[in-house]
Amino acid sequence: MSLTDLTSAVKAETVGLRQLALPLFALTIFASALLLFALEPMFTKTTLPALGGSPSVWSVAMVFFQGVMFAGYCYTHVLTRWMEPRRGAVLHVCVLAAGFLFLPVGLREGLAPPTQGDPTLWLIGVFAMSVGLPFFALSAQGPLLQAWFARSGHGRARDPYFLYGASNIGSFAALIAYPLVVEPLLGLAAQSRAWTLGYAALAGLMALCALSVFGRGGFAPEPARIAGKAAPASLTDGLSWVALAFVPSALLVSVTAHISTDIAAAPLLWVIPLGLYLLSFVMTFRAGSFAVAALSALLQPWVLAIVMMAGCVGVFSALVIGLLCHLALFFINALVCHAALYRRRPDAQDLTLFYAAMSLGGALGGLFAGLAAPWLFSSVVEYPVLAAAALFCRPGALPEIRALNSREIAKVSGGALGLPIASWLLSTSLSPDLAPPILAVGVGAAILLNWRAPGRVAILALSATLSVFLMQGMIAKRESFRSFFGVLRVEDERDGQFRTLVHGTTVHGAVRIRNLDGSPVSGKPLPATYYAPQGPLGDAIKAARGTHGRIGHAALIGLGVGALACHMRPDEPVTYFEIDPLVIQLARDAARFRYLSQCAPQAQFVAGD
Repeated sequence: MSLTDLTSAVKAETVGLRQLALPLFALTIFASALLLFALEPMFTKTTLPALGGSPSVWSVAMVFFQGVMFAGYCYTHVLTRWMEPRRGAVLHVCVLAAGFLFLPVGLREGLAPPTQGDPTLWLIGVFAMSVGLPFFALSAQGPLLQAWFARSGHGRARDPYFLYGASNIGSFAALIAYPLVVEPLLGLAAQSRAWTLGYAALAGLMALCALSVFGRGGFAPEPARIAGKAAPASLTDGLSWVALAFVPSALLVSVTAHISTDIAAAPLLWVIPLGLYLLSFVMTFRAGSFAVAALSALLQPWVLAIVMMAGCVGVFSALVIGLLCHLALFFINALVCHAALYRRRPDAQDLTLFYAAMSLGGALGGLFAGLAAPWLFSSVVEYPVLAAAALFCRPGALPEIRALNSREIAKVSGGALGLPIASWLLSTSLSPDLAPPILAVGVGAAILLNWRAPGRVAILALSATLSVFLMQGMIAKRESFRSFFGVLRVEDERDGQFRTLVHGTTVHGAVRIRNLDGSPVSGKPLPATYYAPQGPLGDAIKAARGTHGRIGHAALIGLGVGALACHMRPDEPVTYFEIDPLVIQLARDAARFRYLSQCAPQAQFVAGD
């Protein structure tokens, strides 16, 4: 074959690829997202046992993946804005090929978890060293392929944002398939091999996409414009993109932490809110999504009010109902925010900037809820505050607020902040414990009465939500502490006789602090709850002594605030294995729990895994 014939064959093949551009690009974007979001649960599950299955592993994983996705979107923006298109395509194929150096997927050797302090930075390092580059390469594919498609000359290249639906369908499919199909049928080693094969096939598809657009000089030098969006993106546009992406991303992490800690600590439960998050993109980033946007905006204040009132009157004691209510609230909020993002999408020439700003908001939201909030707050304050803040993303909310004068804003905020006083006065004649439910019902009713005024209801909900926490802090006799492993509460019971240590919905131990006559307890404390001498653990210790005469050395997993120490004799040494250093700190504090100080002051501790 002559050189002329070979050139003609290549041109003919390129023309054929261009005719198939839309299905080829849609398939490649779908496959990229499928692999991307299959990697998240697969590798996170690999690291989970190293930190005792803590729900915070999922939160840190989402923060890491959101951060890397932002880096990938920035890389795409640089690639398309400041690099010649063909060279950019070659560079990205090389980056994709470099990802093979990290395959097959697995935990790198020699990365033992720390035994002291917060393991967050260690966990982020593990993710970076194990799957960082492949995830980075895949995260860039969605906006990069859309930017390439906008230059392809295809009839739909003018508004390529519809391809984002293919990306999110792939992501959603991966998250649904992983717990239902992949995990039950394949072990982690088989999953890793299958993922590596999929990555190799994707590299081939990516090369075909580059060839279809840049194989000959017929690609458009500039993307076509969307009708009615001729103005270039402004700083205000960029900030609005960041803010509208921040709220649902932070909500994703915070609602996952809430349901994993306070409702059900089930494996892979985090997949459900993440799947809903992606589904909200599928439903809003498409032409004709007006009905979805309008319905979600209509439902948003109603769902928030119902969840607020139901949670404080005990409806969520039924696990399924509580889970469904919180997931519904999160999904509605995500729909509202992402519909607003789609309405504000720019021309295709600013497509990569749009996605970079959106990814920045997502990464900042994840950082706030996953890393900053546990350090700033001693309880999961950020979740209800973010749920109320999502009302500011409702259509018409900000224009209405801007139209209000300072007196009107103060009136709405003052009314919301005054609700705690009213509820406290009402509850004093009944029971102080009724103040939070009365307040929640009052706030919910106020939201429903003002649901037609989006600006006023947003100010009301945020102010009232903050006031609920102030009320609970004033009334409840509790201390709240937060670590990587969750929220710990030290609470005095209503009758004042016992002090408990609670993690989520589980009581991990109790100590009597007052006698029946109200006098303080003194002397050696008697183990309580399931650590009582008459309970199964007491029986097991008696049986061990009956067989061996004495317990030579007791190794106990978990502290239970140290109650078992008071079962042991002075000549029976104890070593505790406890994953959370904060639990050790609280158990050794004689002012809170006296078991260790009174019964085993010389006990040994091994923290971490």
